[in-house]
Amino acid sequence: MNDLLSENSPLTWLFVAAVVALIAFWIVLRRKRSHTQSLAGVLNNIAFERIQGLVIPKADEGEIQIDHLILTAQGLLIIDIKDVNGAVFGGDKLQDWTVIGANSRFTFSNPQPALYDRIAAVRQVVRQVPVSGRILFLEGASFTKGIPSLVCNLDELRAEFGDQDRSAAKVKIEAFKPHWEQIQALADRATA
Repeated sequence: MNDLLSENSPLTWLFVAAVVALIAFWIVLRRKRSHTQSLAGVLNNIAFERIQGLVIPKADEGEIQIDHLILTAQGLLIIDIKDVNGAVFGGDKLQDWTVIGANSRFTFSNPQPALYDRIAAVRQVVRQVPVSGRILFLEGASFTKGIPSLVCNLDELRAEFGDQDRSAAKVKIEAFKPHWEQIQALADRATA
């Protein structure tokens, strides 16, 4: 038995490798779970109600999907979530944004035009309620050359849309409620 677990035994190295792999997996899983929990915590903090996966008519023609629509004391908020790790190079006038991570590099289309389309579609449905949108980058992203318009992180989202006095905010929410119900009815018809 001592020969199987000696320092130079293949089983010893296999055991050490398995333990290291399990620890690495646990760290990655924990980090991902903390991202989700902090995202859920912020959304719960700023939202009085929310709809996920909403499909509504576009301002011109067709349909548009909204991943997160939130009822806040400031009005309706559309959130597009980007979960990337690395330095993000993007700007208001750039067609493509680039993410450079430790071992990777990729580009994606500037998310701002799509967000503007989503905002316009919601405004078409609820004309009397303020509608805004944010592109939310989670913890793994950093902007080294400046932050484009409508881009924020979790702390900035909480600071901008969170309300310290939720009872006072409920008065505003009551004014927005009929418009929110209009959006909910539209969502219910789309899923029926």
